[in-house]
Amino acid sequence: MTMATMILVNMASLPGEDRKYAWLDHAPWHGYTIADLVFPFFLYIIGVSMAFSLAKYTSGDVPISSQVYWQILRRSAILFGLGLILNNLVWNYNLTEPKFFANLDNLRIMGVLQRIGIAFFLASIAILALAQRWIWILAGGILVGYWAILTFIPALDNSDGVFSQFGNFGAYVDRLIITPAHLHKGSKNLSDPEGLFSTLPAIASILFGYLTGTWLKRQPVTTRTSASLLMYGLAAVVIGLVWNSFFPINKKLWTSSYVLFTTGWGLISLAACYELVDVRKYRQWFKPLEIMGLNAIFIYVASIVLIKLLMVNQIVKDTSIYVWLSTQLFGWAGAINSGVLFAIATVLLWLGVAYLMYRQRWFLKI
Repeated sequence: MTMATMILVNMASLPGEDRKYAWLDHAPWHGYTIADLVFPFFLYIIGVSMAFSLAKYTSGDVPISSQVYWQILRRSAILFGLGLILNNLVWNYNLTEPKFFANLDNLRIMGVLQRIGIAFFLASIAILALAQRWIWILAGGILVGYWAILTFIPALDNSDGVFSQFGNFGAYVDRLIITPAHLHKGSKNLSDPEGLFSTLPAIASILFGYLTGTWLKRQPVTTRTSASLLMYGLAAVVIGLVWNSFFPINKKLWTSSYVLFTTGWGLISLAACYELVDVRKYRQWFKPLEIMGLNAIFIYVASIVLIKLLMVNQIVKDTSIYVWLSTQLFGWAGAINSGVLFAIATVLLWLGVAYLMYRQRWFLKI
């Protein structure tokens, strides 16, 4: 479900302001939309699944051998490497002067997969090293500590404000360690929406998912379990909204209030899935989403590659392939609707690809 929503949001938020719905685009800075739930849902469900996947490498939460650490390191490194490649592919192909990769001097270091890789690695080490009560303390400590740092320590080279795009302490750390040349180009090379410092609270998103998964393993498969997930989710959403009054919900800063708010919605979504699929056995209804999830990493990478191809290249002068296709196929629905319809068509396209891979038993994992 997260994969399908990610593709929908990525495609629907590509056109100009007059060609997209605000609720399918990310909030400009403080605030939230449906689009701002997708990335933390990835991290949250990674944590939930870790409660099950790490079980084969552990006995009573203690690692059986060092093999698990190599698996974690390998997976994290591959995620980080794939992110580097995706960030720096140049798709405006010129036959007389072919160029596929950006100049290494301006290579962007961080990104979505890089954040997932780092957060997964550090969360996994914490899970294997700590008892569950200490995981709770660590997750809570990260959120409180991150709030304190951003609230009371301004950027030493910018005075825009502690919660501003360039004046927050995390942006300062990224400029200091990663250096401006290797930050996100859309932010004037002064900050990064997936920066190194703001990856710290993303670890808590995974840890809360893991704690959910370990709790879920001990529960009976009943509606009462679904109701408990729902109540915990509503509580987290409310706490996140209360914290928002003095520590704004902000995806690009990945604020502590944002972690709790999105974790709450993750719990609510998981409660709905658990009730419908596990308790009421409506499994065939959700089979398409299962099929897409079985090749999640391939679908993600391939969909980003397609977006780059469609947006950078042109069929008609000054008109990207994306705009041309959405206009030709769905122009009858109006400018703002054509983008959404094209995004839905893209989701169905990747569902078709996932189904063909499923039929052939091709499962690409890392």
